Amino acid sequence: MPMIETVNLTKKYAELTALNNLNLSINTGDCYGFIGPNGAGKTTTIKILATLLKPTWGEARIDGKVIGYQNREIRPRIGYVPDFMGAYEDMVVEEYLDFFAAAYNINGKQRRQVVGDVLELTDLAYKRDAEVNSLSRGMQQRLSIARVLLHDPKVLLMDEPASGLDPRARVEIRELLKELRRMGKTILISSHILHELAELCNVIGIIEQGELIFSGPVDEVMARARVGRVVQIGVEARVQEAAKLLSQVAGITKVIITQEDRGPVIHCTIDEEAGIAISDLPSRLITAGFRVTTLTEEKINLETAFMRLTRGLVQ
Repeated sequence: MPMIETVNLTKKYAELTALNNLNLSINTGDCYGFIGPNGAGKTTTIKILATLLKPTWGEARIDGKVIGYQNREIRPRIGYVPDFMGAYEDMVVEEYLDFFAAAYNINGKQRRQVVGDVLELTDLAYKRDAEVNSLSRGMQQRLSIARVLLHDPKVLLMDEPASGLDPRARVEIRELLKELRRMGKTILISSHILHELAELCNVIGIIEQGELIFSGPVDEVMARARVGRVVQIGVEARVQEAAKLLSQVAGITKVIITQEDRGPVIHCTIDEEAGIAISDLPSRLITAGFRVTTLTEEKINLETAFMRLTRGLVQ
C-alpha cells in the first residue's frame, strides 16, 4: 500500500481549477520530487495532504487514512514544512521546540530528550539560546525541519524548503534531507532547484495546469525527455556553412546555431536509430576544410527534461 496516494484529487476556486484529477502514488521510503511551473498546483497539493485544505472532490490518503475523515489519525503521521516559518517574538530556539513538543503531548524528561535529539540532528544545538528571529534564513529552515521531527512522523511534506537559501545553506539542507531519507522517512518535496532534486530524489512528478503529466523514477523522466542525441560542435569560421553541411547528413534531424560565451555553437540532434558515430561529424567537417574547435555531447539533466516536457502553462 502506498504511503501517500491521491485518487482524482481536484481543487476548484470558483472558476479556477487548481488541481484536476490528480493521481499520485508515493511508496514508503520514497523521496518524491514534485516540480512544475509557478501556479501549477504544487502548494495546493501539499496543503491538502497536510490537512490544511479540503479538496473539492477526489480522495487523498496518508498511510491508508483518508484526509478529511481521519485527520486526527493523520496529523501525528505527518510533518509539514512550509516555505516560510513563523515564530512568536523573543522566543529562543529551545523554547520554540519545547512549545511544539508540548503541543504534541511530549512531556517531562522525554520532551527534553526529544528537543535535544532534534537539535543535534539538525546541527542547531549551539543555537539553542539564540532568538528565532535572529537566525539566518538557512538556520530557520533547519529549525522548521527540527520542529516537524519532534513527534517522529512517517511522512514529511516540504514546500520549497531551499527557497531563498544561499549555496552553503542549500547544501546543508540537502544533506539533512539525505539523512532523513536514510532514517526511512517518506518525503514529498517541491522545489525549483531541479539539479538538487535529481541528486536527492528517487522519484519525480511533473505537474502542469493542475494535471500530473509525468510520475516515475528519475531515469525514466530523462529517457522520456530525450528526443535524440544532441552534439554541440564549434568551428573556427564559416559557421553557417558548417551547419548546412551537417544538416545534410542522413540521421541528423535538427541543426541549430546558438550564440554562447565561447562563440557560435552548432547543435545537431541525431536520430537514436541512425547509428551515427559522434566521431564521424568532425571528420566530415575537417574533410570539407573546416577547423573544429569543440565537440561535446549534451547531457540530459532534470532541468532539460522539465523544459522539454512542460510548456510553462499555468491556470
